[in-house]
Amino acid sequence: MDVPTADAGRLHVARFWESENGRVHCFLCHRHCRIPSGSIGFCGVKKNIGGKLYALNYGMLIARHVDPIEKKPLTHFMPGSLVYSIATVGCNFACQYCQNWDISQRREITGYYMEPSMVVEDALRSGADGISYTYNEPTIFAEYAVDIMKLAHAKGLFNTWVTNGFMTPEAIEEIGKYLDAATVDFKGHGNRDFYRKYIYVKDSEPIFESLVALKEKGVFIEITDLVVPVKEGSSYDSVRRLARWIVDHLGPETPLHFLRFHPDYRMVDVPHTPVSMLEKCVNIAKEEGVKYVYVGNVWGHPLEDTYCPSCGYKIVDRLGFYIKKFELTDDARCPKCGYRINIILNPPKLRT
Repeated sequence: MDVPTADAGRLHVARFWESENGRVHCFLCHRHCRIPSGSIGFCGVKKNIGGKLYALNYGMLIARHVDPIEKKPLTHFMPGSLVYSIATVGCNFACQYCQNWDISQRREITGYYMEPSMVVEDALRSGADGISYTYNEPTIFAEYAVDIMKLAHAKGLFNTWVTNGFMTPEAIEEIGKYLDAATVDFKGHGNRDFYRKYIYVKDSEPIFESLVALKEKGVFIEITDLVVPVKEGSSYDSVRRLARWIVDHLGPETPLHFLRFHPDYRMVDVPHTPVSMLEKCVNIAKEEGVKYVYVGNVWGHPLEDTYCPSCGYKIVDRLGFYIKKFELTDDARCPKCGYRINIILNPPKLRT
C-alpha cells in the first residue's frame, strides 16, 4: 500500500503531561521526565515546544510487518493468529543488548506517516486477526497506539502490546480500556542491579505495580524473562523470587517464558545463554508453582510446547513461532483428562 511521506510541519500534542514552571512534566512512564522548553525527553520522541509537550513520533512508523502471534511471544492468547506489528523510533529504556537497537535507540524521527485509520485498514487487508504494538516500547507512542486501538476494536481486531511495563497508572487507565493482551518483558529476572547497570533504570518495582494494574483491567498477561549470562542477570535466587511473585500476584496459570540472550548492540562480548541455564530456570519456576513455563529462542526445544499441568499430555506442539499440532477441546480443555487450560482460543492456523 502506498503511504504518504512524513510532513515535517505535522505536530501532535502528547497526553499524560502537565506544565511545571516552564518545564513539562511527562508522566507517561516512570521516568517522569521534567523537560525544559526546546528539549526532548529520555525516550527521544517527546518534546517541550513553548510549554506544551508534543509526540514527535505520532503516526511515524519505522516498521510494520505481519507476524505469527507466537513471535511476541503470546502462546496462550489466540494461538495461531496473525498480528499486524507496528513500531516507531525511540524507547524509554537503554538496554545495552537490544536486538532492535537501530530503531529503539535512534534519536532522529524517521519513518513514514500513517493515520490510525490507515493502519487498521492495512491490517484488515493483510488478513491479520489483531494488531501488535511491538519492536520498540509501545508506551512511548501511546497516543498513537490508543487512537489505533479504538478503531481496531470497532473493526473486530484485537490489540496486544509487547512492553517493558514501565508505564504509569495514569497511562494504564487509558491504555487498559482497549488492550486485550500483553507480553510484559522482564530482563535479568527483574533484578534491580541488572536494570541499573544494563538498562539505565534505577528500579524495576514499577513494572510489578503495572502488572497488577493491567491484571485488574482484565488484560491477558504473559511474562517473558530475558536470561542474560552475567552476574546480575542470571541469579537463580532472583528467578525464584520472580516466579513466586507471579504465582502470588498474577496466579499460577500465568504463562512464563525464559528467553535466551544472544550477543548484540553493546554486549557482543557476552555469550549466548547456556540452554542448561534456561532449563534450570524452568525447573525453579515450576517448583514455585507456575504451571506453564517455556524456553524461548531455542527452536526445536521440547519446552517450546504446551503440556497439560494435570496429566502431562502435549497439547500444543510447536517449532519456534509455528504450531505443528493443536489438541484442545472447544472449551479449552485437555482432551485426555479434561483439565481447563488457560488459553484464549482462536481457531489455530497450523503451519509447517
